[in-house]
Amino acid sequence: MPKTAVCIKILKKQGQTALSLSSKLGLFDKSLEIQHDQGSLCIPLFRQPIKAELEKLLKEIPNLQVSQADFIEKSVVHESLAQVLENNVPPDKIAILPQALDVIGDIAILEIPTPLLPYDKTIGEAILKVHKNVKTVLAKAGAINGIFRTREYNYIAGENKTQTIHKEFGCQYYVDMARAYFSPRLSHEHERVASLVQSGETVVDLFAGVGPFSVLIGKRKLVKVYAVDLNPDAVELLKLNVRINKVENHVFPILANAREIASSKLKRVADRVIMNLPETAIDFVDAACQALKLEGGMIHFYAFVRAPKTVEDLENEFSKAVQTAGKRIETFLVARSIRETAPYESQIVLDAKIAMQ
Repeated sequence: MPKTAVCIKILKKQGQTALSLSSKLGLFDKSLEIQHDQGSLCIPLFRQPIKAELEKLLKEIPNLQVSQADFIEKSVVHESLAQVLENNVPPDKIAILPQALDVIGDIAILEIPTPLLPYDKTIGEAILKVHKNVKTVLAKAGAINGIFRTREYNYIAGENKTQTIHKEFGCQYYVDMARAYFSPRLSHEHERVASLVQSGETVVDLFAGVGPFSVLIGKRKLVKVYAVDLNPDAVELLKLNVRINKVENHVFPILANAREIASSKLKRVADRVIMNLPETAIDFVDAACQALKLEGGMIHFYAFVRAPKTVEDLENEFSKAVQTAGKRIETFLVARSIRETAPYESQIVLDAKIAMQ
């Protein structure tokens, strides 16, 4: 039987934004199927949005409509990974199954503990059964390394490939996991930073990769974004992503060393600089400061912090690097952990407003 529910009606191209925001607000009813027609979507909600929630929705999607519609209830949830594997993997091994996996486009990536390596193909096939949208399963075969931040993978199930198309907040990204770094775990950071950018700004994305920050900003705002990366493969994918997302007039890919380009062609052009190179971004604070306009601007800085080091220690380290570069911190607008990356290790973001000394 169809179920009548409150819903928001939006254009299909606004679907990812609407789903993300309605989920954050606790409104999206995932037990009901989303309705599709030629050019629009109807997203079912648990209830009528209150005034404050509606204002947030309208801020991001000004043309949305709130109405009611009949929706089909989803079928029973599929078996869990542990349930699928219970007859094929010993119980003591089931207990150490990976609790999380990254899904990038139609590729699932996981880290398999050493005791489970003899069962890797079995686990891969189980993942394909549980996650119907996944076509390929890859296992991490080492750490991220090298100046291009790439990682090796072992193919374990499905189609043998490392290329896919990943969708995020209304943008599409061609990704090749073997050639260029990409993390779906930063999706909300991509959206958060894009929401802070003001029309008319010039943004320098010093370590742009395939473009998740740059392309989304160029899609959302009337801005100029210089997207810089040292990895030729990443820049080729970035150029493709700029074209397919139709942001050629706003996003300009550059194959270059961050420090060299910041001290030459991009010197004193930026209102805002993005530094998503958490392993070594601290070594490039001088480059970010050179890219900022003479009067200063905003830096979004990402780094890993391992205990016993704290966020406050990172703030102090960053402040000293800014001072050495001839600028000063006016204020930290954000200083917090955005995700755990390992035991006793987190990725931290600092949003720092930079001024002249």
